[in-house]
Amino acid sequence: MVQYVKTEIDRLIMQLRLDQQPDGSWHYPFEIGITPDAFMIILLKTLDIQDEAFIRSLTERIISRQGNNGAWKLFQDEQDGNVSLTIEAYYALLLSGLHQEKDEHMKKAQQFITAKGGLSEANWITKIMLTLTGQLKWPLIFPIPIEAVLLPPSFPISMYDLSVYARSNFLPILLCSDHKFQVNITSVPHLKDLLSSRSEDPWHDFRSDEGRAFVTTICSGVKNLIGLPSLLHKMAVSGIKKYMLERTEQDGTLYNFFSATFFMIFALLSQGHSKKDPIILKAVEGLRAMSTSIDGQLHIQFTRPEIWNTALITYALQEAGLEIDDPSIQKADQYLLARQHVKYGDWRLHNPQTLPGGWGFTDGNTINPDIDDTTAALRAIYPTTSLEPSVKKAYNRGLSYVLSTQNDDGGFPAFEKNVDSKWLQLLPIENAEYILIDPSTPDLTGRTLEFIGNFSNRKKNTGATRRAVKWLLQTQEKNGSWYGRWGICYIYGTWAALTGLRAVGEVSNHPAIQKAAKWLMSIQNEDGGWGESCISDLRKKYNALGASNLTQTAWAVDALISISPTPTPAIDKGIAYLIHEGQRSNWTNDYPVGQGLPGYVYMHYHSYRYIFPLLALSHYQRKYLHK
Repeated sequence: MVQYVKTEIDRLIMQLRLDQQPDGSWHYPFEIGITPDAFMIILLKTLDIQDEAFIRSLTERIISRQGNNGAWKLFQDEQDGNVSLTIEAYYALLLSGLHQEKDEHMKKAQQFITAKGGLSEANWITKIMLTLTGQLKWPLIFPIPIEAVLLPPSFPISMYDLSVYARSNFLPILLCSDHKFQVNITSVPHLKDLLSSRSEDPWHDFRSDEGRAFVTTICSGVKNLIGLPSLLHKMAVSGIKKYMLERTEQDGTLYNFFSATFFMIFALLSQGHSKKDPIILKAVEGLRAMSTSIDGQLHIQFTRPEIWNTALITYALQEAGLEIDDPSIQKADQYLLARQHVKYGDWRLHNPQTLPGGWGFTDGNTINPDIDDTTAALRAIYPTTSLEPSVKKAYNRGLSYVLSTQNDDGGFPAFEKNVDSKWLQLLPIENAEYILIDPSTPDLTGRTLEFIGNFSNRKKNTGATRRAVKWLLQTQEKNGSWYGRWGICYIYGTWAALTGLRAVGEVSNHPAIQKAAKWLMSIQNEDGGWGESCISDLRKKYNALGASNLTQTAWAVDALISISPTPTPAIDKGIAYLIHEGQRSNWTNDYPVGQGLPGYVYMHYHSYRYIFPLLALSHYQRKYLHK
């Protein structure tokens, strides 16, 4: 076993060295299916931008993902297919001009959409896109009046109670809804035949009883705003436009998010901007720059993952034994240090006493840090702090930022502190509790505890740490697992929780830890690996994938290593799986193990098949083979 482990570690190190870019970063793709590919075609056609070769390349990837029944899936084992995704693909292919309604594969898509309830059953984001391009009508009354953006933070609900992701997408949509703005693309057939009935209201969710209390509260607050209605309306419109433009990054995109930039472009059009406006054209080029090649096919990424890849890989390489003077580590550290944030962002409103010091997910992100990327970057540069005063200073700024983001409930969020309004969950939007707010989550809390315990000089038994541990233990599922918000799903959350608890000194025989270990071992596959389906996210209950994959196996093994003083049969079988499957190709290699928007966006990180097996193997080697 010793030699096999060493050989696989060396192979992974060599692969990562080969793939490092000259600037020290890693550019492995960040893949989320075909939604951004479809939306890019729709955007280009809306703006009358002619680039047939580019559009053709996008359609080729979309077509390659269509199932025999005419549908597209969010993930490989999704039953039948996904109606929203199929609507997006079908519409984009029609708009491309390269595929016609009468084509056999298009007829199959039509039949699937109709059988699943038509346009009315689409995700709300899909419905908004269809409305903006003239395929659906705006509802007579949109749930939120635009003047709601003027409500102060002291009001029970304000726009800063939205998560930064929801805020950056919802505000442009709100501006469009205020004008009932649409761009009617005359060259494409109307999709009215895909409504299950001509009289059906595709916005029936907005009329449900569930959200009335929320909407009533907002409208009441708006009525009490002081000022002439016309002036308030003008202020709201101006405020949203200012918000968007002040948060566009150097590449022209809004927060480096594809969807936020897509909706921002429509919002600017609604305000009279020309399709050829330099602001809009720069934003489009920023979206084009998110493209990558996957198996020879063009794909538009939701955002670029350079910081995330680089931080995780640099840490993994050092865990595998690379020293801080290794050229790969030095270049990566320089890259990361140059991208530490120095600007304030929206996070300051909830965290006013803290200086900037975090990191974002992507290279061009300068104002929207997140906790996971920040702790990942800090893990990467931590070994160098003992030699370089400038690195130690940067590290301390980042550490202060992380510690300042702890929520009042004791857990840690993804982006902003205390953005957890229960009111917002009443808004009639699918998975509102995961999209509209940014609450504490077990995975973020566990990962942050792991960082604090292993990569900071903070005492492990501080009041802040105890509160985080208490919150984490309270959120354990009855079966012993933890739910992971940003990964799939219970394996991910349990790995984060266990490694975090152990790092801050919780003993291995703690009942919660033993219960989690027992659960992990109970779901191990016969081949020694682990695999969990994205269906777990949809049902909020563990669902086996029916096969093992490298990333989830590495998470499970690493979790068990963290709590076991000696190797167990389950650990050894998991390590054996990582070794003998490391170079093989099968469908699980492409399976998404991350989630962005539950029920809509699932993420496949192409770097993960190297990072997490390398970490698990390195931890196994260090703990058990070097004694």
